[in-house]
Amino acid sequence: MRSSRFLLPALGALALAACSADRPEPLAPFTAPGAASRSVTETAGRYILASNGGFAADLADRVAALGGTLESVHAAGGIAVVSGISDAAAANLTSIRGVNEAQPDIEITLGSPLAAVEADASSIEDPAITSQTNPATASRYPWQWNMRDIHANTAWAAGKLGSPDVKVAILDSGIDYDAPDLNGLVDLASSTSFVSGDNAITATYFPSRNAIGDYNGHGTNVASQVSSKAVALAGVSSRTTLMGVKVLGWNGSGSLSAVLNGILWAADHGADVANMSLGVAGGVSKTAFGAYVSLVNRTFNYAKSKGMLMVVSAGNDGIDLDHNGNIFAAYCDAPHVVCVSAVGPATATSTNIDEPAYFTNVGRSAIAVAAPGGNADAAHNFALSPWPWGNDIASWVWSYCSKTRLATDAKGKLIQPLALTGCAAGNRITGYIGTSQASPHVAGLAALLVAEMGHNHPSAIKAAILNSADDLGQPGTDPFYGRGRINVAKALGL
Repeated sequence: MRSSRFLLPALGALALAACSADRPEPLAPFTAPGAASRSVTETAGRYILASNGGFAADLADRVAALGGTLESVHAAGGIAVVSGISDAAAANLTSIRGVNEAQPDIEITLGSPLAAVEADASSIEDPAITSQTNPATASRYPWQWNMRDIHANTAWAAGKLGSPDVKVAILDSGIDYDAPDLNGLVDLASSTSFVSGDNAITATYFPSRNAIGDYNGHGTNVASQVSSKAVALAGVSSRTTLMGVKVLGWNGSGSLSAVLNGILWAADHGADVANMSLGVAGGVSKTAFGAYVSLVNRTFNYAKSKGMLMVVSAGNDGIDLDHNGNIFAAYCDAPHVVCVSAVGPATATSTNIDEPAYFTNVGRSAIAVAAPGGNADAAHNFALSPWPWGNDIASWVWSYCSKTRLATDAKGKLIQPLALTGCAAGNRITGYIGTSQASPHVAGLAALLVAEMGHNHPSAIKAAILNSADDLGQPGTDPFYGRGRINVAKALGL
């Protein structure tokens, strides 16, 4: 492995791991593709409090008397977060006036069906030249089977590019907000981070960067499907404003408290749509975790009351959400959501571009709609086929690779001293597959509809998405597509 080094002013050395940058196109196939790996555990010392009638004014003092710290409180949403509480002291949290529930926080780790790939984008002549008015002229648009599948190109040709007055919150690992495709589209003033570990990295190594800097890469890929200036790759829209709400850290991990606070933040700061390409693998027991279900439901109800539409990924566990027993599928079982499954061609020669992805969760009633999330021929051991970017195993969904993605070792640990991947040069693009990639296509369509129909109509926007989808299965019986695969042009009346 070759590597180079550069200095961050007055902060010491940060290594640049250049392995991925050395790989030429066409891409080599991935090794060891496997199932999503996500875990759910309770967070020691941190609790989520719920109030039905309002928290007491002296909540912070009462928590401090128990040895803890009040991290956040959202009076209107009826949710607060405390930390530093011992197990013994936690039993007394519900004795505080106004506290009806006190539940340990849950840790969540994001996973993908396959690890992301990278490709070189240094041949783009001038990354300052955008294609905002004609996204189909983006440099790598020929790679974007996904945008053509949903007829986004037809909408662009009719001038349906979105509006900067419409804002989509990306609850994820952050956004590389000055990547060529995103530069100027992200409202940094309304963006924020709820990930303390990443905040410490920012303060030490990237003090001039906004707190939503993406050290993982997932959030940048998700955001780019919603809105892009189309230098390298087009998004569903090209003028929609993005809001970064970081709830996952460099390793793709986060907490339920961060997610709930992220939803409340987005709703309070003018987001018309929120995309959540994250969840709890396999869901949680409604019986054992009933209080958590209540916390999620009250937060999603608050979002709707503020006029924000929630678009969520179905998950990559390959399960039927309609026949999942006593399981609460986070977040497809939450109220008012658009739950999105993934489709895509399994090989470059597939005759069905809308084939259900081998990993996607399904459910005749649970799934609202399907959208492009990528696919691969898992049944034949991920055989190679000739994609536009070279021989490869999957129909990737592409974006710029985050410049601040941190390098990790084979065990997923940060390389020490901290190292950046070859994406730091700003001339790499990356491909993902997953329902994580399907969901933002729907969020992008929702943004286009808000531009047409106005703000504060989440139910009408959802209905327009569902009613315009292309029904690809057996009406009323197909568990894969919900109401169908989204059709951007049809939704906009084209």
